[in-house]
Amino acid sequence: MSKGKNNIKLSVFELRIKKDWCKGCQLCLVSCPQKYLELSSNLNKKGVNFIQGKEKNNCIGCGFCFFMCPEGCIEIYQK
Repeated sequence: MSKGKNNIKLSVFELRIKKDWCKGCQLCLVSCPQKYLELSSNLNKKGVNFIQGKEKNNCIGCGFCFFMCPEGCIEIYQK
């Protein structure tokens, strides 16, 4: 765990995205309050640009992306 402002411990979350399940609908992207997700320039097996996390991980583990994904391709884990 890392320490944030005023020495409050902040949890660190990891998103795991099953890129070959993604259909590129971007519902998770627009639901993320931290704007952590982005559309990849690469294509998955379905031939669509899939969602991926940005280089700077500022995920707060809210789960909005998980609940919005109709394909169930997003998983959130606390490190």
